[in-house]
Amino acid sequence: MQLHLIIHILGFLLIFLSGAMLLPIPFSIYYGESDYIYFLITAFITFLIGLIAFKMTRFDREVRAREGFAIVTLGWTMFSLLGCLPFILSGYIPSFTDAFFETMSGFTTTGATILVDIQKLPHGLLFWRSFTHWLGGMGIIVLSLAILPFLGVGGMQLFKAEVPGPVPDKLTPRVTETAKILWGVYIVISLTETIFLMFGGMSLFDALCHTFGTMATGGFSTKNASIGYYQSPYIEYVIIVFMIIAGTNFSLHYRLLRGDFKAHRKNNELLLFIGLIGGATIFIGYDTFFHHYPELEVAFRKTLFQVTSIITTTGYGTADYEQWAFSSQFILFLFMFIGGCAGSTGGGMKVIRLYVLIKFVRAEVRRLLHPSAVIPIRVGHTVIPREIVTNVLGFLALLTGLFITGVILMSVLGLDLESSFGAVAATLGNIGPGLGSVGPTDNYAHIPVLGKWVLTFFMLAGRLEIYTVLILFAPSFWKK
Repeated sequence: MQLHLIIHILGFLLIFLSGAMLLPIPFSIYYGESDYIYFLITAFITFLIGLIAFKMTRFDREVRAREGFAIVTLGWTMFSLLGCLPFILSGYIPSFTDAFFETMSGFTTTGATILVDIQKLPHGLLFWRSFTHWLGGMGIIVLSLAILPFLGVGGMQLFKAEVPGPVPDKLTPRVTETAKILWGVYIVISLTETIFLMFGGMSLFDALCHTFGTMATGGFSTKNASIGYYQSPYIEYVIIVFMIIAGTNFSLHYRLLRGDFKAHRKNNELLLFIGLIGGATIFIGYDTFFHHYPELEVAFRKTLFQVTSIITTTGYGTADYEQWAFSSQFILFLFMFIGGCAGSTGGGMKVIRLYVLIKFVRAEVRRLLHPSAVIPIRVGHTVIPREIVTNVLGFLALLTGLFITGVILMSVLGLDLESSFGAVAATLGNIGPGLGSVGPTDNYAHIPVLGKWVLTFFMLAGRLEIYTVLILFAPSFWKK
């Protein structure tokens, strides 16, 4: 393990983060609020730490897989440790545990909050809170890959750690070019959504903050009632569309922008993703139409919004789904684990893993009927290697084990079973709102201190798809 290399790159990333911390200042000044001073202090501290780490270490080697995993995991932790300082210094979240929980929730695009009254925060803090989503959505690490050649570092190992899905889609031979393409698409779509939301009556500030939450599939809102505050069908439909876009593989959007109009409809993962949204909307919509919203359009919109919000792991809300039938709640609960497509900003296990699992089960059933047959597992026209199938099965086993462990821990800490299920599923899947006492109209303020640290770990593990984080706890990882 090349610790000097890890420290060197983390120092550079902290210098970049210090620059990002200056962006809320114009909004603080514009709205006549004084929270800008806390961002100046935090940016200075972050820059100083980053500069010292960067200048005191040097390296002349390539980033290997080990360093890639460590940089990503430790990077996210450092960003949250320093990113929570404005909340603490301003006094709006005086508890370090709560501030770290809120910031980690931002960077991991979880959207779980301990804030009881969001609207009392000054605009600078609200902007930073949402901006952490946007940075974490595509990944600070991936963004930095576009700059890492300046340091003489190859970035493929970082890219593998940041996008550890079963079939990473590398758009160009050089990972730095891939990072630039992904962020270019991300910025273009974000600007488009901001304009559409402003047409719906949102201010520039609110449009930006809700775009950050949508494109990162994070869900932090500037309003206590989330998107339901606006009572606007237009805004709800706009956010539905962009949640689906954010939950789709960004390489498909790039190909569309390049004129490949068949890329989306030929992608099996995306077709399954859309099918899940449509099927759940029809099933749950039957309940909401006959028991909650007598107007068909309202029932359809409310249902589609919540289904899309949950499966993309965004977590925005326009309705209290805990008032819906248990069958509807159970479907939403299952969707918390599925998440968006690989190569998207969504959390969860990713639809591609579900697709591979379905294909695997079908192949095993056919193999029972035809023991001598060679039955390959394909995604489209591509045959999936056996080791990737094994990786998927291992991931699901690990996800299940973590979930069960988390539910037991939260139950021991005093949560009822429903709330334990909801809190663990919502943080491990990076959704935000869960079930029970952490449902769509509640928050995480009442969770015991130890419980918040447990859930914070689940946020990080869920955002980095488990393997990237847990591998650091293996003793052999640190040995030669």
